[in-house]
Formats: sequence, C-alpha cells, structure tokens
Amino acid sequence: MSNSNIIEQKQQLVQEIASKLKDSQSTLLVDYRGLDVAEVTELRKQLREAGVEFKVYKNSMARRAADSVELGELSETLIGPTAIAFSNDDVIAPAKILNNFAKDHEELTIKGGVIEGEIASIEQIKELASLPNYEGMVSMLLSVLQAPVRNFAYATKAIAEQKEEQGA
Repeated sequence: MSNSNIIEQKQQLVQEIASKLKDSQSTLLVDYRGLDVAEVTELRKQLREAGVEFKVYKNSMARRAADSVELGELSETLIGPTAIAFSNDDVIAPAKILNNFAKDHEELTIKGGVIEGEIASIEQIKELASLPNYEGMVSMLLSVLQAPVRNFAYATKAIAEQKEEQGA
C-alpha cells in the first residue's frame, strides 16, 4: 500500500471520529485495562442494547478528531488504552451503563467525556448517571400531572360521602 493511501485512510478515520464527536448527544471515554474478553463483551452488549456505539481508536487519531471539532481538552484524557462510547439519542444511557458497570468491575475507569458538545468532568458524568432515564422521567412527569386530578377525585368522593351521611 502506498503512503498516500495510508494517509487518506487516516484522514477518513479522523473525519469519522470527528463527525461522531459532533453528532453524539454524549460521548464518554473509558480505560478498559484489566477487563477480560467476557467482561468487555458483556459491556458492549449492554451498550449496544441502549443504542450506544462503543469503539476503540488510536489515541493519535482521536486527538486529531477532537482538535478538529474544537474539543482539544479531550487530548489529556486520550492517553493509554481508551474506548469511546458514542450515544446519538440518549444523553444519560452511556453514563448510567458505564457507571454501573464500573461499580461491579473496578478495572473500568471513566476518564472523561463530552455531553451535548461540552467537555464534562467525571463528577458531571456521575451526576448524569444518577438521573433517571427517559422512561423514568416520563413516569415521574405523569405522576406529577395525575396528582391534582387524583386529589380532586378524593376530595369529591369525601364530600359526596359526607353529604350522604348528613342526608341519612
């Protein structure tokens, strides 16, 4: 293979990573050293089921991609074995899955990430992981919306029972 082909492939890879960094709602970087094949396979399965892409790239390519989309601060976390989780739809899913997996597998370390285009600290990522997912938030919202109606129904029933007692 000629040098120009290799350079072109590298440029395409950098563009691919850059577009994933730009398009994803959240991107998390993890150090997976120490996980065995079965553990990595289980982690990949959990992430895939949540619609999260999990890939390992050469750090030099990822650094160039981060620089090209003005996320150069990521360069300091792109040291050593790094896997990247990209989520285009759900901001919370990768943080929740990776954080929970890290609790059971000390070898997995969250190094940093990008949430909705902004560099996120490890504390912000852990805070995000503690939030309920979309379904949980919808159910919380529905219960809040139902509460006034439910309370009104209870009050109406109580008044009707009181009037019945007075009438009897």
